[in-house]
Amino acid sequence: MKRIATTTRPLPAPVLPRRRWLGRAALAACACLWAAQPGAVQAQDFPTKSVTIVVPFPAGGTTDLLARILGQHLSQQWGQSVVIDNKGGAGGNIGAQAAARAAADGHTLLMGTVGTHAINQSLYKKLPYDPVKDFQPLSRVALVPNLLVAHPKQPYKTVQELLDYARANPGKVDFASSGNGTSIHLSAELFKQMASVDMQHIPYKGSAPAGADLLAGQVHIMFDNMPSAIQNVRAGRLVPLAVTTATRSEQLPDVPTIAEAGVPGYEAYSWFGLFAPAGTPEPVVERLSQAITKALKDPQVVQKFAEQGAIAHPETPAEFAAFIDAEAKKWQAVVKASGASVD
Repeated sequence: MKRIATTTRPLPAPVLPRRRWLGRAALAACACLWAAQPGAVQAQDFPTKSVTIVVPFPAGGTTDLLARILGQHLSQQWGQSVVIDNKGGAGGNIGAQAAARAAADGHTLLMGTVGTHAINQSLYKKLPYDPVKDFQPLSRVALVPNLLVAHPKQPYKTVQELLDYARANPGKVDFASSGNGTSIHLSAELFKQMASVDMQHIPYKGSAPAGADLLAGQVHIMFDNMPSAIQNVRAGRLVPLAVTTATRSEQLPDVPTIAEAGVPGYEAYSWFGLFAPAGTPEPVVERLSQAITKALKDPQVVQKFAEQGAIAHPETPAEFAAFIDAEAKKWQAVVKASGASVD
């Protein structure tokens, strides 16, 4: 019997309808785009959940007040809730460390201060975070004058009267602060150095508890951030002696500067800014920066800041980073001259 040779040929691939082929091609292109630009896709939908602003000081202080004003406006922009998480202690280091360890997706931010990002690296022998490597600067938020205030029962109502009393009673004047090495503390240390007076430092875990003891008469004076002190000044519960900036405050135009009142050349102020954890995708950083700038230019936010004695101050991330570098060098010299140090 003859065998008939046969050959096996593969079946031809099915021909997809043109519409289905184009659909699959589009899906493949989207997949490639997703893989190539995950940050851009993430930024387009950001934020996808509530955003937390870590405030490294207790509720009621200036950092907290400004964060709440800004957070409310950001919440309205995004249609997502903004949660304020107060993590006070160690001059802001506890909260800063917590924010540095958060996921770098833009949903956890830090309301940093001159303390957490310009002073503490010179003050503390060891920090639990790196203020440069662990954070992405977003924008400065506000500049805030410090206000030298006294309890009404103290025998001095002006800077000169305070100086006379302190020189006649070395070490007898107690001054409160929001913690070792904070701008409030170092504003007083700078005053001591330039005026050649001896005063006793009483540190607290935040501006609010320090202010509470000042109101109760447990301490004598304080170089407090203006937003924390201005309402008590207006109510007559504290006596304003001077502002720490080079020019008078628009909110308290009758209160002289310290330079005017007896210590020529004196100038100090506090600043506050928002940071994201290092590694946050650049498109998310840009989206955050734009939202913060928009908020800080809103007339309502500017007015609310001004009512607290603060000046809204938006910056680009690059501008903010350069400012922080200059501030770190400036306060390093003040810390060294004061001899302040924290283990």
